Amino acid sequence: MTIHEYGNMVFHMKTTVDIPDELFIAAKKRAAELRQPLRTLIERGLRAELARPGKAAAATRRTKLTWVTVDGGLPAGVDVGDRAAMHDWLTRHR
Repeated sequence: MTIHEYGNMVFHMKTTVDIPDELFIAAKKRAAELRQPLRTLIERGLRAELARPGKAAAATRRTKLTWVTVDGGLPAGVDVGDRAAMHDWLTRHR
């Protein structure tokens, strides 16, 4: 959605978010108390959460993966392009 304001273009995205009913009702009440649109309350809350250090940094921290490899390649008859056949093979050879 594009909104023109004084010749400048401002871009906004529209999305759908599922939240519990009681949270939605409380948010609508708070927005009414503050005499502002619910959209403004949600935007302020997201900006405040994203500005907080700590949890955001922990969420973006990279985890080191250790790759386990063995010699030999794929067993005979296993087709990695056929997920169902691969699952069947793994189930039979446990």
